[in-house]
Amino acid sequence: MKTRLLTSFGIILVLAIAFILKVFVSNYFFDALILLIACFAAYEASKLFTKMGKYNNVIIATIYPVFLMFILLICSAFNADIGVEYMLVIAVGSIVLFFAITFIIPLINFKTTKNEIKTRNMDKSMTVAKYSLIKALNTAVVFLYPSFLLLFLSLINHFEDLSTSFTALTGFDGWVSFFVLLFSFLIPIFTDTFAYLMGSLFGGKKLAPKISPNKTIAGAIGGVVWCVLLTVAIFFILDSIPSISSILLNSGISVWKLIIIAFIGSIISQFGDLFESYLKRSASVKDSGNLLPGHGGMLDRFDSYIFVAPYMFLAFSILFLVL
Repeated sequence: MKTRLLTSFGIILVLAIAFILKVFVSNYFFDALILLIACFAAYEASKLFTKMGKYNNVIIATIYPVFLMFILLICSAFNADIGVEYMLVIAVGSIVLFFAITFIIPLINFKTTKNEIKTRNMDKSMTVAKYSLIKALNTAVVFLYPSFLLLFLSLINHFEDLSTSFTALTGFDGWVSFFVLLFSFLIPIFTDTFAYLMGSLFGGKKLAPKISPNKTIAGAIGGVVWCVLLTVAIFFILDSIPSISSILLNSGISVWKLIIIAFIGSIISQFGDLFESYLKRSASVKDSGNLLPGHGGMLDRFDSYIFVAPYMFLAFSILFLVL
């Protein structure tokens, strides 16, 4: 427990520093943190899929977030000419490109691939072409989960730069993206913390015993309720500061909208946690890795954000578009 608490403190400290650097220095420090998380999470997801028998290219899966982040940052820099919808099309196109690369490499290395098929005791009818296709498809899944979904945090980090799509977000000096990022991180933190506390306190019927035996329905409900309450509390604290209150008002971020966003986000956060638990159970492992003492791997710690990130981007995109 002590190790887990120390690691949690370290994670919170790193996030706090990243937020401070974002406000007072540059957005790109937060992008660097997001990229680091995405690369480690992709590596661990690739290893999980391999243990499930879904062979993939771990090297390409791990470096793909770097390429995708580069695309997103370039598109953000030139967003005066590129709308966010085209950015997403380009990002999806990058998955197709890397899928093609992942498919071609085993074909080029024909003998090595043939030996790989033999080493893994696959059916004799498995051809190099078929194996290459299966391997590329499995790797493309890792491109999507977690890399593509997790890097929506970078789009949130650059909301104000997406001026073509969100014309109302001008003159806020990065504060809108700060608030959205803050709530994007707080919603899973509040949910995970209080789902654990409420579940431990009340116990009761299990939420998904075959996937995650320790999670309870009481914990899941408690996580959502406390997440909403604490999100509202944070909103009123921020709203009590005149300069921040003006930004919240002018950007259309109201307490009622935030309640809805937090409620749905909390549910999605728990789904993300359960989905990763399903992957681990399928791979017959307890943790996705051992990078973070007491927490397991990077994927274990940030599994909730993989689905929360695109949801928060979509939710606030709708909010900003109707301003």
